[in-house]
Amino acid sequence: MSFLFGSRSSKTFKPKKNIPEGSHQYELLKHAEATLGSGNLRQAVMLPEGEDLNEWIAVNTVDFFNQINMLYGTITEFCTEASCAVMSAGPRYEYHWADGTNIKKPIKCSAPKYIDYLMTWVQDQLDDETLFPSKIGVPFPKNFMSVAKTILKRLFRVYAHIYHQHFDSVMQLQEEAHLNTSFKHFIFFVQEFNLIDRRELAPLQDLIEKLGSKDR
Repeated sequence: MSFLFGSRSSKTFKPKKNIPEGSHQYELLKHAEATLGSGNLRQAVMLPEGEDLNEWIAVNTVDFFNQINMLYGTITEFCTEASCAVMSAGPRYEYHWADGTNIKKPIKCSAPKYIDYLMTWVQDQLDDETLFPSKIGVPFPKNFMSVAKTILKRLFRVYAHIYHQHFDSVMQLQEEAHLNTSFKHFIFFVQEFNLIDRRELAPLQDLIEKLGSKDR
C-alpha cells in the first residue's frame, strides 16, 4: 500500500506505526524514551537487563521508522522528481531500488519514488505479525535479525539523502538539532549491536566520526 500525504501539516510521510499501549513492547518503548531523556545516548541504546535482544531491536526499529518518517515528512516539498531525479547521497553514492519480491532487478528512480518504495516496504515488514510479533509469547522468526538489518540499512539511506541533498532546507526549517539527535541515536544503536556494515555507512562517515568523538 503506497500513499503520500497531500497535507504537509501532518508532517509525516507515512502513517505513524503505533506500538499497542499496555503491551510489553510499549513498556520497552517508554523505557527507551526515559533513558533517552537522560542525555547519555551510548547508555540509552544498551539492552536493558533481562530483556530480549530481538524485542529491543524491534521496538527501536519501529521508533526509528517513525522518526525518519517525520523528518522526511518535513522536507518532502523540497525533495521532488525535478530536484532529486536520482536517489543519491552526494556525488559518489547512488541507490537503486529492489525489494526482492515486487521489484527483483534494481531500478534507477528519483529520490521521492525510492523513499516511497522504501518506506512502504518497511511499513509492510513492521505490519507483518510473523516478522514483528506484538503479542507476548509469540516468538520472533529465525530470520528476524537479517530482516531488521535490511530495514535499518535502508532507513540509513534516507538520513544520508537528507544530509547530503537537503541539509540547507533542514536548517531553514530549524530542524537540524532534531535531525542530528535522531541520527546520533540511530548510529549509536546500530553500532551497539553491529547492525549495519561499515561500508554502508560510508556516505556519512565523517559525520559519524564527529558525533562519536563528542561522546568520548
